Amino acid sequence: MKEKYYISTAIAYTSGKPHIGNTYEIVLADAIARFKRLQGYDVYLQTGTDEHGEKIELKAKETGITPQEYVDKVAGEIKDIWDIMNTSYDRFVRTTDKKHEEVVQHIFKYMFDKGDIYKGEYKGLYCTPCESFWTESQLVDGKCPDCGREVQEKQEEAYFFKLSKYQKQLEDYIESHPEFIEPAARKNEMINNFIKPGLQDLCVSRTSFSWGIPVDFDPKHVVYVWLDALTNYITNIGYDVNNSTEEFKYKWPADLHLIGKDIIRFHTIYWPCFLMSLDLPLPKKVFGHPWLIMNDGKMSKSKGNIVYADDLVNEFGVDALRYYFLHEIPFAADGVFSRDLLIERINSDLVNILGNLVNRTISMNAKYFDGVIQKPTEKDAIDDDLIKSALELNTKVSAKMDELKIGEALQEIFNVLRKCNKYIDDTMPWSLAKDESKKARLGTVLTNLLESIRICAVYLQAFLPDTAEKIFTELNTDATDIASTTSFGEGLKYGEKLNGAIHLFERIDVKE
Repeated sequence: MKEKYYISTAIAYTSGKPHIGNTYEIVLADAIARFKRLQGYDVYLQTGTDEHGEKIELKAKETGITPQEYVDKVAGEIKDIWDIMNTSYDRFVRTTDKKHEEVVQHIFKYMFDKGDIYKGEYKGLYCTPCESFWTESQLVDGKCPDCGREVQEKQEEAYFFKLSKYQKQLEDYIESHPEFIEPAARKNEMINNFIKPGLQDLCVSRTSFSWGIPVDFDPKHVVYVWLDALTNYITNIGYDVNNSTEEFKYKWPADLHLIGKDIIRFHTIYWPCFLMSLDLPLPKKVFGHPWLIMNDGKMSKSKGNIVYADDLVNEFGVDALRYYFLHEIPFAADGVFSRDLLIERINSDLVNILGNLVNRTISMNAKYFDGVIQKPTEKDAIDDDLIKSALELNTKVSAKMDELKIGEALQEIFNVLRKCNKYIDDTMPWSLAKDESKKARLGTVLTNLLESIRICAVYLQAFLPDTAEKIFTELNTDATDIASTTSFGEGLKYGEKLNGAIHLFERIDVKE
């Protein structure tokens, strides 16, 4: 029986079409999920949309449609972009799904009956776009510390969750599970800036708008965003307070919550405390990834610097954009998007290093051996370094992926591709082809290259799935699993023909 691996993204808020900063997260999650599947895990990747709240109600009103019609449209746009990016999610969830709404009501009532939720009155400074309350001391220059917009004073009856009750338990858990929050800087920020100063009880219902899940025993209240949104990770795999399914018992706890660094507070403070209230185990890891920003800072409509993934895919292709996302965004620091750098990466890495290597290797084999794959017979010491590098990929890529250093894992594959190109320069197949007595050596050189490319393509499946599939087709091989990379030379069909060479990526003329 395979070992399970449950990975989730944050659910995207349906306030509008997602830009490339939002899209980066699902591509990152997809690469991790695909690699875990390659390793033999029973992977479950969950993503979806967060669809309630005052902001949605206001936007729907502005456009003259119902909130449900509004979120249906935006959720469709989000799902379309996730599909355009070739992401292999197992379930796309929505917080307007009836089953989710029903279980959230059960959770709310359970917490209320337990004494973890109580009724009170909230008076505070509220940011509508962020759907967050702030104290005066938390404001920055009198504005919301998260988005910099104006806040409004609001006072209303509300239910509160006793976050303070779980402070010590949460603090002890984080201290005893150093791997729970990553990167380490995020963990230190949560402990020092939020937990140690003292947790305040959390507002978990609202009465000033109606677009939300009603509190069934007090219907003038709707469940407030974080209790509704965060519980999606359990409600959609079969959790219910008194009757959880076998699916839930198998899949929970999540192995990885992959979320943006701006919402790590909610996932590492609110969410663990909710789970403690429900007597459920905590997720094994919460990773707060960095942002993808523009040269002039975070993307925003007011700056006019928003870029959408579908537009870039139409222009440059899916795998080119996936490569940029996965290669350019560091483990713990923000990455910057620019069209110039995207074009540079396509031309230098995808065309020169990968595309040209595959094309010229297959073309040389076609020219010198009519496309027939030769069995290696004349080996040389120069072969050893290339073969060793190809066989070390499993260890190196796996280690980087375990650390969630996705860009560095991808770099390990491209390091081997670079070695392939150097191997061509050093062995000079065109020179060997001039001497009939060196034909066996020429065949060995080309087969070493073909097998090294195949091994790289096995790992590229996690990052550039369409490209990897094209390479396998060119190589006429069905040896695409990790087990086939543990020995060199087992993945090719000696004596059979390769399929014709194709251009994997087209060079982009910058002037054009």
